[in-house]
Amino acid sequence: MNEFLVGIITGILFGFLMQKGQVLRYDRQLGALRLKDMTIVKFMLTAILVAMVGIYLLLDLGLIKLSVKSLVLGGNIWGGLIFGVGWAIVGYCPATAMGALGEGRFDAVFALLGMILGAGIFAEFYPGLKKTLLGCGNYGKVTLPGLLGVNHWIVIVILAAAFIGLFVFFEKKKL
Repeated sequence: MNEFLVGIITGILFGFLMQKGQVLRYDRQLGALRLKDMTIVKFMLTAILVAMVGIYLLLDLGLIKLSVKSLVLGGNIWGGLIFGVGWAIVGYCPATAMGALGEGRFDAVFALLGMILGAGIFAEFYPGLKKTLLGCGNYGKVTLPGLLGVNHWIVIVILAAAFIGLFVFFEKKKL
């Protein structure tokens, strides 16, 4: 099976799961931003946990190689701030905007156009950013297990326990 087909299938599956998990709904998006509804956080943590286990299992089986990107604090912090402000303004991240559009909510078009515009502006200013902001706080290609000097499965088990603890806390607080 070629990579394009795998991408289409996994994209459709992810969109289906987002729709079934109700993370495309505006009230869920607003609830997450106001820290009053953790549906989206639970969905994201579940996706992270499944991805961690899947990727490292495939790595241990020798079926894939990791392509670790450099940890650049300047780019991550500013990118995160811009992402957060954009999410707060339009109520969508890229994946939820595409899912909402698929559900027929055409307000998502404006969010997607804003994302495309932002990507274009970033591309235009990339040469200057690369020399300044994107070079600030570059720690190279690090992973949490590598940084801690432990086997990746130890980190995965600890994070899984932490995520489950958060799930229990959220459920007790009805979040």
